[in-house]
Amino acid sequence: MEVDELKERAMKWVLGEIAFSPDLSNSLRTWRERFGIGQAELAKRLGITPSVISDYESGRRKSPGLPMIRKIVEAFFAIDEERGNVMLKSLSHLFKGRFSSNVVLEIKEYSKPIEAREIVEAVKGEVFANEDLLGQKIFGHTVIDSIQAILSLSPDEFRYLYGLSTERALAFTQVSTGRSPMVAVKVIGITPSLIVLHGSLKQPDELAIRIAQTLRIPLVVSRLSTTEDLIKAFRGLK
Repeated sequence: MEVDELKERAMKWVLGEIAFSPDLSNSLRTWRERFGIGQAELAKRLGITPSVISDYESGRRKSPGLPMIRKIVEAFFAIDEERGNVMLKSLSHLFKGRFSSNVVLEIKEYSKPIEAREIVEAVKGEVFANEDLLGQKIFGHTVIDSIQAILSLSPDEFRYLYGLSTERALAFTQVSTGRSPMVAVKVIGITPSLIVLHGSLKQPDELAIRIAQTLRIPLVVSRLSTTEDLIKAFRGLK
């Protein structure tokens, strides 16, 4: 797929996500944050004041119409292009049919960010590293069959497991020690905000814990009984 076609499809998708969101103000703010764009930078690009952006995102101002939302989304992608299309590359997996269902069991972006500790509670998790970081914001999650991922994904493909943002939870199923998923995360060099391990392990091995500590990633073992229970718990997050 050509870059221009990919960009057009991605813009339409983001536009729809915002325009049809039940909480449009919050969706505008969340997408701006996902693109890593400040209110002042966005306002300058649009030729308006930062207070207008703030009012849209807080709901103090009447919701912008579709033409204005389109301009905002176009500004997101214009700024992203100047930064090397970082976000566009993250979105590309949504339009390329990259992963089979036996690798990615669940992937979701949240309508608004939640704290990592909420995920830990939902999956009945026990924390083994960096509990002090559970207050950080999470924008989505990906549940991965660790065995299938290790057997079938290249390093470049592994990067796309992050979805729209690295500020997300990665959950690995069928885990026995936790070493392989943590080594993969370290080698790839892109760190999520939370890692959940699920499987036969009672606790991660020492190397997995050390990697998590070095990378400053909260490392959690879910005590839910089955993979189906884990996916159900993640699906319950908003």
